[in-house]
Amino acid sequence: MRTSLLLCTGLALLFLAPAPANARQDVQAGQEVYDRWCSSCHGVEGDGLGPAAGYMLPRPRDFTRGIYQIRSTPGGELPTDQDLLQIIDKGMPGTAMPGWEEYLSSRDRNALVEYLKTFYPPYVTLPPPDPLAFGGGPRASEERITEGAQVYREVECWQCHGDSGRGEGTSAPTLEDDAGLPIRAPDLTKNWLFNGGGTAEDVYRRLRTGLDGTPMPSFSDLIDAEVITDDELWSLALFVRSLAPDDLPSVREVIRVARTDSGTVPTSLEDERWGDAESFYIPLVGQIIMAPRWFDPAVTSVWAQGIHDGESMALRLVWHDRSASPDPRWGEWQSRILETMEPREGDVPEAGPLPDRLAVQFPLTIPTGMDRPYFLMGDNQNPVSLLQWRSDQSGSVTRARARGMRDIQELSGGEVTAEARWAEGRWELLLRRPLVTGDPENDLQFEEGVSIPIAFFAWDGDHGEAGSRGSVSSWFFIHLEREVPPTVLVAPLFAMLITGGLGMLVVTRAQRRERLGVVKDGEGEEAHEGPN
Repeated sequence: MRTSLLLCTGLALLFLAPAPANARQDVQAGQEVYDRWCSSCHGVEGDGLGPAAGYMLPRPRDFTRGIYQIRSTPGGELPTDQDLLQIIDKGMPGTAMPGWEEYLSSRDRNALVEYLKTFYPPYVTLPPPDPLAFGGGPRASEERITEGAQVYREVECWQCHGDSGRGEGTSAPTLEDDAGLPIRAPDLTKNWLFNGGGTAEDVYRRLRTGLDGTPMPSFSDLIDAEVITDDELWSLALFVRSLAPDDLPSVREVIRVARTDSGTVPTSLEDERWGDAESFYIPLVGQIIMAPRWFDPAVTSVWAQGIHDGESMALRLVWHDRSASPDPRWGEWQSRILETMEPREGDVPEAGPLPDRLAVQFPLTIPTGMDRPYFLMGDNQNPVSLLQWRSDQSGSVTRARARGMRDIQELSGGEVTAEARWAEGRWELLLRRPLVTGDPENDLQFEEGVSIPIAFFAWDGDHGEAGSRGSVSSWFFIHLEREVPPTVLVAPLFAMLITGGLGMLVVTRAQRRERLGVVKDGEGEEAHEGPN
């Protein structure tokens, strides 16, 4: 009895004893870093209720609950210090959480880890988290990816992520996190936005640990229940990785539009020439410059291709969108998004059917130098030309002259045609127009060989996006390649022939001199030997 009492007293004193001086200093240093850089989102108390939190979806992490998505530990357990440091270093792609590795010193980031743990008292009383042993995985192969696709179907990943992996599954409109807030199924074709990393090894770890606080479960339970094997889980990870490009898409400032030698530009999305046309990645972000602002954009990028024939131009634009709006299945989702985003500045949008939209912006005239209109659809002094498409009018496109996002004047007539289709979480749009139109006052008149500013706007209607609530790009440039004149092709060929001919002449003369030299040397030897 006495021994037990002494043991309990000793343990109590151990937990109540002051922390070592170094630990207190780390926590104090971490609090200074946190208050300066983290509290505006995560809140002074670490509860995820900072002044900026209402603008974000998903919401900032509530550290007081001790629930973390990215871990090397089993589901339901606390992350290791290294797990916390990884999140701080790399951020959470696809959310408002940036990576701090380049902005904070190693000492500050490690001190921040120590301070974050103080928001959840069990960090002190529980033993240190024990990470899982993941080991190395197999290499990707056609057989592995085929097996992974079968596992994807069998364990019903498609219910949330969709058949294509773009997040358009039948359960996608109903998903919510453990706080009851709407949450999107990740687009598996964009691994650069994966939380915790985009390699096959990273995907495998997320499958093993699950993403606590989200609908994403731990597949370790399926292994323990012998529904699938660990080897099959690796195949699933390799299949998921195969859905995204091999390399991270690069952002290039100029969209190059190739000149076709087939006589006319493509008139349909099925034209085989799109398979050979270079594709350019255009990132989009939420419009947060003018009120009402939008911090939760559904469309994060557009891929652009172009072909012209000197008279007309065709643009093929592709972007991912989980639904073809308006879709009744997503009506409740739209209402919840608008409620969750806490409308500010007097803007209280009403839920209701909204189309998906895309707009392409040009200056009215080709600017000189680097001058460009204001990128949010111009202003009174410098209006812009718009091509506007809507999903409820998918077979047509309207022209417009804009002096800002609130001053858009639609124009009748025009010579622009459109074709659009949606399938498995993706829109494809073909826009076709002449380079020179009959309305130079309102249409940009294109020229070959000149870099012309271009920008993009996108709206997902089922995500509650309309007006200034949507996605925008910065100014890029579109460049129509010139026809290669025959002289450009003939001149290098002529130069090559001349160079080759001169080279042959030099070689021939050298060989002739060499033969003459041998003959002369032979004659000299004979003359020398004769007198002897």
